[in-house]
Amino acid sequence: MTSANVFIIIAIVIYLVGMLAIGAVYSKRNKTSSDFYLGGRRLGPVVVAMSTEASDMSSWLLMGVPGLAYFCGLAEATWTVIGLAVGTYLNWLIVAKRLRSYSAKLDAITIPDFFSHRYRDKSGLIEGIAGLIIIIFFVPYTASGFAACGKLFTNLFDINYMTAMIISAAVIVAYCAMGGFTAASVTSLIQSIVMTIALIVILVFGIHVAGGWDAVVANAKTVPGYLSLTSSTDIFSTAPGKYGFITICSTLAWGFGYFGMPHILNHFMAIEDGEKLTISRRIGSIWVVISMTVAIVIGLVGFAMSRAGAITTFESNSAAEAILVKIAALMSQNGILPALLAGVVLAGILASTMSTADAQLLAAASGISHNILRGVFHKELSNKQEMTIARISVLGVAILGILLARDPNSNVFRIVSFAWGGFGACFGPLMLFSLFWKRCNKYGAIAGMVSGGVMIFVWKYLVRPLGGAWNIYELLPAFIVACIAIVVVSLATKEPEAEIVAEFENI
Repeated sequence: MTSANVFIIIAIVIYLVGMLAIGAVYSKRNKTSSDFYLGGRRLGPVVVAMSTEASDMSSWLLMGVPGLAYFCGLAEATWTVIGLAVGTYLNWLIVAKRLRSYSAKLDAITIPDFFSHRYRDKSGLIEGIAGLIIIIFFVPYTASGFAACGKLFTNLFDINYMTAMIISAAVIVAYCAMGGFTAASVTSLIQSIVMTIALIVILVFGIHVAGGWDAVVANAKTVPGYLSLTSSTDIFSTAPGKYGFITICSTLAWGFGYFGMPHILNHFMAIEDGEKLTISRRIGSIWVVISMTVAIVIGLVGFAMSRAGAITTFESNSAAEAILVKIAALMSQNGILPALLAGVVLAGILASTMSTADAQLLAAASGISHNILRGVFHKELSNKQEMTIARISVLGVAILGILLARDPNSNVFRIVSFAWGGFGACFGPLMLFSLFWKRCNKYGAIAGMVSGGVMIFVWKYLVRPLGGAWNIYELLPAFIVACIAIVVVSLATKEPEAEIVAEFENI
């Protein structure tokens, strides 16, 4: 093992030990299920802002986006980022405060809880469907994070991919199961800082090695359509295709996903004071725009580094997701300080993975222990029993995620896009109608979740493969179908009870 690798390992180990220490510290603060799943609604605005966005970004910020920009140029990566930036801001602006107030009034500590209490569904059907949706889509989402960890260590130290995933998952499960939502949020705050440092260090170093910004632009111009927002291409293409209006709208549809992401929405519910969400919105939105823009630029810089011979040329989009790992490895060869900085960069990739995986594991665990066992099957559990089951559920979801991500060639960006679309279609329309339309009833709620989920699979596996005008990101048609189903079914069935309407108007 080289001295550079030793210093990289030191930096990563310090980071991992710090995350475990936070989990141990906050483990003593979990007295109730509300503490474990929602931090007792005691989080401050800065923690909420940065933990929300860190849990949002996941490994695709430091792997998926740079890899996509590197291999395919600006179009898809840029339109995706624009859609996400707009979606982030609107989610903070129109959903956060209403959801915080409404969920507190209903004493709801999970998203399925909120839907069930909002519509007074005593049958447990809404809670059961919502809990099942969480499990179905969070397993592949969590798997994408574990895949990122496996790629990281395999590319850097040439160790077994499965071994790397298991070690990473063990650390995440440990601090998440110990400290619950508060520990996950505090670690996510720290992880967002580490991610920021990683982006800045890689950007500065990469531009220097590539020969300056002019060289980066000059190399990008050698690929037809590489810098165009209306062209589809890759680094081996001799002629660009069209990235037309329909495709752009399809890509912008990523922004709709925010309205239905449980691990993001939970943070809105956890803030100590809903009035402080304005501060969180400003901090979170600014960080998201800057970090995603830098991630795209790093992809372009990485391509220039390949042309300069500093790093190898990646043969596929999936392979290009290791670009930050390769740049960090190159950086580590320049002395002790660069090696430690390289360790921080790699810790940043771990951070981007962990900050999302921990929030997802908690949400998935809540779907099993709180919503299905307690809400659907009406199992009377003490707080201690529920937290024990929740911790076991965290471990179970992690194991499923590892099994799903066992293929080292899995594409982080594509896995995330599917899970993102699933949550966006199943929960996004229902969340908006629940907060803004008093006529919406429990039948419309069920119709919206089911139709959105079914359309995600139908469009992705039956319609989208037809290509051409049908090649649209499945979230967009599924979101539209779910909205229509909610409105039609709600209007076709009886109005909500007067108590529900009065509560809605009061809040």
